[in-house]
Amino acid sequence: MNLKNYVLVTGAYWGFTLTDGALRMLVLLHFFNLGYSPVTLAFLFLLYEFFGIVTNLLGGWIASRMGLKVTLVAGLALQVAALGLLALLDPAWSEWASVAWVMASQALSGIAKDLTKMSSKSAIKVIVPPDAKGTLFRWVAVLTGSKNALKGVGFFIGGWLLATAGFKGALWIMAGALAVVWLGSWLSLPVGMGKAKGKAAFKELFSKSREINVLCLARFFLFGARDIWFVVGVPVFLRGVLGWSFEQVGAFMAFWVIGYGIIQSAAPAILRGRAPAGGTASAIAFTLAVVAAGIPLGLAAGLPAATVIVGGLAVFGAVFALNSAVHSYLILDYTDGDKVALNVGFYYMANAGGRLVGCLLSGVLYQVAGLAGCLWGAFAFAVVAAVVALKLPREALHAEKLATATLKAGDGD
Repeated sequence: MNLKNYVLVTGAYWGFTLTDGALRMLVLLHFFNLGYSPVTLAFLFLLYEFFGIVTNLLGGWIASRMGLKVTLVAGLALQVAALGLLALLDPAWSEWASVAWVMASQALSGIAKDLTKMSSKSAIKVIVPPDAKGTLFRWVAVLTGSKNALKGVGFFIGGWLLATAGFKGALWIMAGALAVVWLGSWLSLPVGMGKAKGKAAFKELFSKSREINVLCLARFFLFGARDIWFVVGVPVFLRGVLGWSFEQVGAFMAFWVIGYGIIQSAAPAILRGRAPAGGTASAIAFTLAVVAAGIPLGLAAGLPAATVIVGGLAVFGAVFALNSAVHSYLILDYTDGDKVALNVGFYYMANAGGRLVGCLLSGVLYQVAGLAGCLWGAFAFAVVAAVVALKLPREALHAEKLATATLKAGDGD
């Protein structure tokens, strides 16, 4: 395995992820503090998610033709531009002009996020040798888990920077730091990484195996189940109903995502070194639905709201993380190395679609039915994700056990 390239790709992804998490918290808390309604807050993120769908679909095709370095450094550059544009927002503008400007900046950030993520995840398939299935599962889990842990750190940084440097100051600080990461990636990564041997036809964007189509549909509902409460519902409830400070809301969201990332990284150990299959994905999703239903039931029973939310969402995060890690392994297991960018792009298009719907429903359900409405929406989406996953192959396509040696940090693959 080319460890140098793995470190370069992972480092670039980490740098991007910190700004992505911080930006979400900055935008959400800043505009909530200005008095924007839950539905308006959700609209601020809609183009971010919509352009994630488009980017994942086309980005995989572009990467297969031009190489993953092109899409990775392009994603970093676009995020720097998005941060700079958002910092130019004028407080004197009307609400509709401000919303339009933020949505446009977030659209650019959404393109940047999914170009970077698709490129980083696809690069692992290219870097790891084809016969090293254990290493593939392990390094996918490490990359995904560490990314989510750092996104959680980004949430905390966003809340802290908002309180200390202000909205504009925080954005300029992040833009400068990420520009350094962009320059290092552009100078260091090899040209042609992940470029397909033959030119991928545009029709191949939609020509997928049955396994990939089913997995992508399950992924759509899985991430919808998270974002229905995650984007607007819980942060607004903590700030507006429980009266938590910016730092407290940012810290809670940070610790939730960090814990989620730790569980993802530990997925190979939790699954005892076995390559997961469709039955695993379905069983975990059914468990997630049970957890999602337990939280609003606890609130309805009159239990302390802070305890129910913090404890219930901690369990939700652990189960969700394990389900997500299984999905991230299966998409690579179901695809050939030469088409990895195309298939991973298609997979993350479904991921972004689920986030888009979840984002909109988060604002609408919270405004109509409060936090309980968001959580019952999460329950419904988790059930659908579980039912869809029942259609996945019951046995792994590569069913051999993952060698114990590959689960150790010092393996030589």
